[in-house]
Amino acid sequence: MDSGKAEYNIQREVIDEQRLKERSQRMDRSQTNLPISLRLKKSLSCSVPKLKRSIVGFLPILSWLPRYSIWDYGMPDLISGISVGIMHLPQGMAYALLASLPPVFGLYTSLYPPLIYFIFGTSRHISIGTFTILSIMIGSVTERLAPDADFLIYNGTNVTEEVDIVSRDFYRVQVAAATTVLGGLIQVVLGLVQFGFVGTYLSDPLVRGYTTAASAHAVVAQLKHILGVSPKRFNGPLSIVYTLADLVRLLPETHLPTLVASVVSIVVLITAKELNNALRQKLLVPIPVELCTIVVATVISFYTRLNESYKISVVGEIPSGLQPPMVPNVSVFSEVVLDAFAIAIVGYAISISLGKTFALKHGYKVESNQELVALGLSNTFGGFFQCFSVCSSMSRSLIQESTGGKTQIAGVVSGVIVLVTVLKLGSLFQELPKAVLAVIIFVNLKGMFKQYYDVVTLWRSSKIDLLIWLVTYVSTVLFNLDMGLGASMGFALLTVIFRTQRPSYSLLGHLPGTELYLDMETNKEVREVPGITIFRSSATMYFANAELYLEALKKKSGLDIGKMLTYKRRQEAKQRRRERRAERRARREAKRQKRAFREASQRSKNAVFTVEDEAGQLINGDVHREVERGWRERENNTVFVIPETARTADGCHTWVYLKGADPETATLGSVSDLHDGDTTTLDSSSEDTLSRDLERVSLGSLGKWTWDIHSIILDFSTANFIDTVAIKSLSNIFHDFGEIDVDIYLAGCQELVVEQLERGGFFSDVITEGRVFATVHDAVLYCLKHRGPVTIHSYENALDISGTRL
Repeated sequence: MDSGKAEYNIQREVIDEQRLKERSQRMDRSQTNLPISLRLKKSLSCSVPKLKRSIVGFLPILSWLPRYSIWDYGMPDLISGISVGIMHLPQGMAYALLASLPPVFGLYTSLYPPLIYFIFGTSRHISIGTFTILSIMIGSVTERLAPDADFLIYNGTNVTEEVDIVSRDFYRVQVAAATTVLGGLIQVVLGLVQFGFVGTYLSDPLVRGYTTAASAHAVVAQLKHILGVSPKRFNGPLSIVYTLADLVRLLPETHLPTLVASVVSIVVLITAKELNNALRQKLLVPIPVELCTIVVATVISFYTRLNESYKISVVGEIPSGLQPPMVPNVSVFSEVVLDAFAIAIVGYAISISLGKTFALKHGYKVESNQELVALGLSNTFGGFFQCFSVCSSMSRSLIQESTGGKTQIAGVVSGVIVLVTVLKLGSLFQELPKAVLAVIIFVNLKGMFKQYYDVVTLWRSSKIDLLIWLVTYVSTVLFNLDMGLGASMGFALLTVIFRTQRPSYSLLGHLPGTELYLDMETNKEVREVPGITIFRSSATMYFANAELYLEALKKKSGLDIGKMLTYKRRQEAKQRRRERRAERRARREAKRQKRAFREASQRSKNAVFTVEDEAGQLINGDVHREVERGWRERENNTVFVIPETARTADGCHTWVYLKGADPETATLGSVSDLHDGDTTTLDSSSEDTLSRDLERVSLGSLGKWTWDIHSIILDFSTANFIDTVAIKSLSNIFHDFGEIDVDIYLAGCQELVVEQLERGGFFSDVITEGRVFATVHDAVLYCLKHRGPVTIHSYENALDISGTRL
């Protein structure tokens, strides 16, 4: 073996955790020697550059507005702002219907929040304002807290079917404003505490499944306007099912003039949008299809008196001017806190994903936490002016970006367009049929209808993501938007736990000519390192998978450590019991010999007997027969250690080793004849020495298991943390495998993991930091130096280790 080790000529230094720590301490000594007072003073010091960075970080407008070039950006922002402002008008009024609010409040929502985002936002291209999903979520809150049944008009003792629309809408506006303010405050707080990463918990399949389900709610909510019927309002789980059932019941009562107006509007809108998409390369700005439809429908309704002649429901009175700010109704905060939190998270997730998309395309950065603050301030400020919750809109943002918008100046221009409409043009839309606004919502959901194709795509790419999509969709459709979001987020997190709890485990082999170790099942060119097992898990080891980690290690290594240790301890206990029985027999024999000696001396003083002769006769007679009877009753596949001769004059026994399934066919010999070479002959002169020798009988010598592994390396490069349960499991692994003479090593641990091991009391005199190595290759080199390979030359070829290369 020594000559074989000399062939390695390994010149590379093996880096374990102790050497790595010594090096890092030498490198950081200049920093750690600083007094605590100086380090504290440095961290708390306030300089002019630091103050400037803080102010600019909170007010991003200060970073780009002073350098704004009117000649370069002025005209593109103006054209983009006008285009987006024109889109704000129909969408604001239409999405107000989704929120169960008067249309004018949709215009207010398109005015105030974009101005606030202009100051605090970091994205240059997203358009803040009304959005389908948030409007539906607000509508579910307003209808739940302000149902029509609470505002029926009483005529003396009789109750009419009429609803006090003015009182109902006034209270719904209060509810929507309170929900918006509370959601905005939640967003601001989350942003200030650097909780911007919360949006990452909403994966893309979850968001797409959620928005698809929300579009189903939007369609059902607008069917009453399209059909001209008045179904009952349902809240809570399965409300969409009950609403659909009621709509089916009311189909015979469909208002035909309203249905005709809806169908004509749908055909016109879809045709115009398709032409718009086909000609968008030739057009400087896209044609405002929705605005043109609203204008034409309003003109037709005004001159044909659709409301009076055909009973087609219209928007009604739109007050001119702006509403004064009002303090939100804080009494409803407790009833809407969960809805506000859901709206805050969903709105932020939609905005940040869209903002990052444009930022990546145009080469700038969007700050997640600042976006959360900007969106929260937009909602909070807007809530005081009777606005409902806002976020970015994909359709408007695409128009703002495609028409050349460079900065949020385009948002200010769009706000001016909405302001002019509210102040001067709002009353012109009083005769607009509500069916047209419902059709605008219906047609704009076409993109979300296409998301049903995600089922096919995800089926091909990821079954887990498909399951998340389906669970999100079904739970949101059946349990409404707030409970659906909570259920889908919980399920998505469960899939993460499930995947980390049952990761993939693999054995690594060496890639010749490199220091790489790859999965032997997927890479045919790698070679197994004889005598060394390299085990890796694809996930972090923690409390949920610690037991599974051990089971996989036993399966992959072929060493069922639990059964092996149980068998070993059982055999050791049997050995100790047999030893005690043999000692008792020996003592009884000694007494017999002594008694026989005295009797013989009395019978014949002339005869000469020795203790050895007497003991030999007894052993050859009764003792051998008794031992044979006792051993024959024992179970098969065991090891027997029995005295071969009686105790000699110096107090020594000669013990024999009996091994085999049947005592009649078992082999009899000294323990030095064991095949695995890990025991010595059990010739002892005392009971304690005999016990120690018996305990040295290993599992290999017992004939139960054989293995050629002397080291196991656990690749921890995938672990980013470790908890106390995993630390305890690791300690047990080190201890248990050490009992069968298999050394365990860790490799590739991150610094944080090593620190957690130290704090968890993992390292000791037995398990030192010398068992942790920087890389798998360092651990392999260490094993080769200290334990050696099974076949030296094959190791040298497999690892390609030479003094010239290393």
